[in-house]
Amino acid sequence: MATKTGLEDSLANPVWVQGPVIVGAGPSGLAAAACLKSQGIPALILEKASCIASLWQIKTYDRLRLHLPKHFCQLPLMPFPKEFPTYPTKQQFLAYLKAYANKFDLKPVFGTTVVSAEYDRGCGFWRVKTNMNEYECPWVIVATGENAEEVVPKIEGMNEFKGSIMHTSSYKSGDRFVNKKVLVVGCGNSGMEVCLDLCNYNACPSVVVRDSLHVLPQEMFGRSTFGLSMCLLKWFPVRVVDWFLLLASRLLIGDTDKLGLTRPKLGPLELKNLTGKTPVLDVGTLAKIRSGDIKVYPGIKRLACNNIVEFVDGRLEKFDAIILATGYRSNVTTWLKVCYKFIFKICLYTQD
Repeated sequence: MATKTGLEDSLANPVWVQGPVIVGAGPSGLAAAACLKSQGIPALILEKASCIASLWQIKTYDRLRLHLPKHFCQLPLMPFPKEFPTYPTKQQFLAYLKAYANKFDLKPVFGTTVVSAEYDRGCGFWRVKTNMNEYECPWVIVATGENAEEVVPKIEGMNEFKGSIMHTSSYKSGDRFVNKKVLVVGCGNSGMEVCLDLCNYNACPSVVVRDSLHVLPQEMFGRSTFGLSMCLLKWFPVRVVDWFLLLASRLLIGDTDKLGLTRPKLGPLELKNLTGKTPVLDVGTLAKIRSGDIKVYPGIKRLACNNIVEFVDGRLEKFDAIILATGYRSNVTTWLKVCYKFIFKICLYTQD
């Protein structure tokens, strides 16, 4: 008679979790677990990577700092150390998260990928299946964020391009690109900052700006732009605050349209609310674009042999490498098996 393997046996005998299963050991997952624990509610944190905050530890570049002041980014029940700067570095933020996990004795189960999570109406609890085990719990907290999987666009001729092509998740610093021509595809905060980092390593970066975007100074009149916006929103409607932000930006950083960075018709906050598109907070990249150290190109038409890139405006340029600053996407829909009618009922219940 065939005997069950350890995995088969674990799946046949689900583990009951008294509190919630939290999927993801990033900042949100850690914060949720700490808050629950402070109220005497145990939780099980499942994390597919081998460490907490894997996006920060594994998939971010070295020069990264928080783009918002630290008091907007600290987790509940434990502020940042007072000696930290206003915009903590990647290393400081990671040290803070590790200290946070230690303080609240949070011990995620690493190397655990959630395959499916489904609510069992008959039993009244959730079934969470992973690559290692199956769990049953009263509720599930999704803390995987919006940056679970890299977005890699399909560009015609990618197989013909002989230079290196990488996503920003693999980029650490510009030290390997000294004196090389590098094309950064994507003009969000990461793309702009990677361009600046490449300049600091004496590379020759260019950036692809396919769509319109808002670029705002990181600080206005001695205050963070984000903090000032939040303060103004307490007193004025979004469109009035947007008008003020665009006027102040024009005075502080000039007309970005002249640099090839066309602004959308909607203001930065209204656009964020409607589409989720975040404005770029400038940390020095605009000055490099003005000086010509960073060139701006429109969308790519195709890549060709000999490392040639053809742009939609007909220009042809040769590059040694391409860095895809094309962002990430959530993967929740691939494993969270939820009936939308059930979600709708929950929403109605929580609104009453």
